[in-house]
Amino acid sequence: MSEAVRFVCSSGAIGAGIDLTSFREAMSREPHFVASDAGTIDAGPYHLGAGRGAYGREALRHDLDILMTEVPKGTPVLIGSADTAGGDPHVDRMLDILRELAEVRGRKIRVAVVRSEQSKDYLKSLMREGRIRPLENAPEFDEAAIDRSTRIVGMMGAEPLQDALKLDVDFVLAGRCSDSALFAAVPIMRGYPEGLAWHAGKIVECGTLTCETFRKGTMYGEIHGDHAIITPFGNGVKCTPQSVASHSLYENGDPYLHRESSGTLDITHSEFTQHDPVSVKISGARYIPAEEYSVKLEGVELAGYQSVIIGGIRDPLMIRQYDKWIGEVEDEIRQKVQRVLGDQVQTSDWRIDIHAYGRNAVMGAREPLINEPPHEIGLAVCLTAPTQELANKIAELSRQPLLHHPIPEWSGSITGFACLFNQAYIERGPFWRFCVHHVALPHDYRDMFRTEVVTFG
Repeated sequence: MSEAVRFVCSSGAIGAGIDLTSFREAMSREPHFVASDAGTIDAGPYHLGAGRGAYGREALRHDLDILMTEVPKGTPVLIGSADTAGGDPHVDRMLDILRELAEVRGRKIRVAVVRSEQSKDYLKSLMREGRIRPLENAPEFDEAAIDRSTRIVGMMGAEPLQDALKLDVDFVLAGRCSDSALFAAVPIMRGYPEGLAWHAGKIVECGTLTCETFRKGTMYGEIHGDHAIITPFGNGVKCTPQSVASHSLYENGDPYLHRESSGTLDITHSEFTQHDPVSVKISGARYIPAEEYSVKLEGVELAGYQSVIIGGIRDPLMIRQYDKWIGEVEDEIRQKVQRVLGDQVQTSDWRIDIHAYGRNAVMGAREPLINEPPHEIGLAVCLTAPTQELANKIAELSRQPLLHHPIPEWSGSITGFACLFNQAYIERGPFWRFCVHHVALPHDYRDMFRTEVVTFG
């Protein structure tokens, strides 16, 4: 381990944009590999259910083009959580863009494709063996839930990536993947301490979010025998011990223990010191091997279809009695739906959710200023039903009560609600909800991740 492992994180997510100037500056350090996450569960259940990513094709193409043209042959590029959610359609879209770019640029590239979408029959077999276990506050999960699921992916650790790297490829394109694993895989293969490798990966995977102030830039790292150095490149970017240490709180329930498929990263005794004006040195992390190898499952099921009415109220008399008024509006809508559509939809099949922006739409019941009177309230009225046709019909029946429901202070007819759009409602279409918060205990991790090598150009 005389030579440090050098690596570059091109950006916090493929599609979010690679800053070419700082990326070239980081690449001048001749890294042993380049990696970038391309997705996250943070984006919500829609992308996994719909099979569509959060970034447009043009944005993905821009970033992949830079990686293809700026990274020299012999330096592998690892991409994880393809196209946001990492399911098979997401992997296919990014693979298609790589194929297109290879043809346009006249490049020959070998791509190891590691898929993480799970077979329903395979998951059922694990369940029958008692090899699927719930995490905290997990929903009910049985074979019927597996059948209802639109798509379930497993979050791979470092091992499938390491297997792929041994296939002499230019790119590793992975489905749903641990963000940190993208950066831990190579150093661990080379014999560097697992704790350092995972910790460095945890720090850089979100790009310059680790810096004191988030700006465009590129993250660079070096892993030595007993420490690692994290350096940002870019105009005005700087890492400090506080900014790096605070990133450990990001996306984690525990500030010290970070669980992965093969074990737990423990940064309880980590040290963070300023190495130079912009770089931070880290040391002291350790890795605790797991008694059982586990793979976190992420799955979604179709929750229904929605139509949305957006508008607002500004009448101070209505705002003063908002809770009473909106409660009466909801009652009137429910009565109209039952009266007009009672033969088409049962009461338990549909719902109305009203978000009052300017009042407590963000924090709900936890809002500390609930009694502070606003001067206007924006309403997002969400109507959910089993089909889009029914959601639209319920939205049509909701418009009139919102517009004209009276209050005692006004005589005659009033219009107290202003619709933002005409027609009043917007079709939101299908939407999904998470239905899996479990881990699988495979007999072999390779059972859950399918690898193939394709050549383009």
